Amino acid sequence: MSEEKLYAVKNDEGEWADSCYNFGSGAWATPDKAKREKDAKHHGGHVVTLVEEPEKVVLSEKQAKIVEEAHDNKFPADYITGNSDHEKLLMEAFVNGYTVAKEKKYLVYKELGGKQKDKLFAQAYRSLIHPGTISWDITNEVKSGSCAHFTEAEIEHYGLQDCEKEEVTDDGMGC
Repeated sequence: MSEEKLYAVKNDEGEWADSCYNFGSGAWATPDKAKREKDAKHHGGHVVTLVEEPEKVVLSEKQAKIVEEAHDNKFPADYITGNSDHEKLLMEAFVNGYTVAKEKKYLVYKELGGKQKDKLFAQAYRSLIHPGTISWDITNEVKSGSCAHFTEAEIEHYGLQDCEKEEVTDDGMGC
């Protein structure tokens, strides 16, 4: 069984017809593909194949890295299969393209109790003095700043699951 494609034909008068129109007879017909292309060229037209744009999948940054590395690999399917549990999704991304989902980020803090008049918070920050660790700032309000933005994975990594968290919408610039 041959694959039938739908395409549009434009003649020299600027008229458009789909792949079933026979310019020679001026009627709708189903001539073979070669005949339709010949008719289009004879009447000063050209054949345009209509292809729907495939929908791009949404990947995490880690998944996107796997797909990019697969493009540089001699056996991309083997690379994807060997490096992910989501082979179908990543194969689709490899073929049709993808976008990277922006990870949600959070401010992480604990409300401190006590007899003080105003509420106090201990807010987590990435330490600039000791990279790879966090430090705490005691403050009367939770403040945004890129050093205070943590992803879910970072919250888990630093053991901050028992803290309050507030989603941030801006990403701030560097620490």
